[in-house]
Amino acid sequence: MNTEIKAVHFSLHEDAKEYLNKKLERLHNAENMIVDLLIVIKKEKDFDAEATVNFRWGVSIHVKETDFDLSKAIDKMIDKLEAKITKEKEKVKEKR
Repeated sequence: MNTEIKAVHFSLHEDAKEYLNKKLERLHNAENMIVDLLIVIKKEKDFDAEATVNFRWGVSIHVKETDFDLSKAIDKMIDKLEAKITKEKEKVKEKR
């Protein structure tokens, strides 16, 4: 799984990177199905946390969350991402 993290309009501090990487460990069970994981965090008025996942069978999913607090935006995004990955995983199992 290739993971890319970008920060737009601000610099992502080391502790925020560690927090995000710790949260990404929750996706460990789907690591063999994911080709690319792109995370973009933008700072406008609030923090926009977006993630795009490309699965090895060609499907892509995209989630976006916004919050005033960076850690809350990351938490919401990871929760939503985990739910979508689980749903996609179930779809693939049903087709087999």
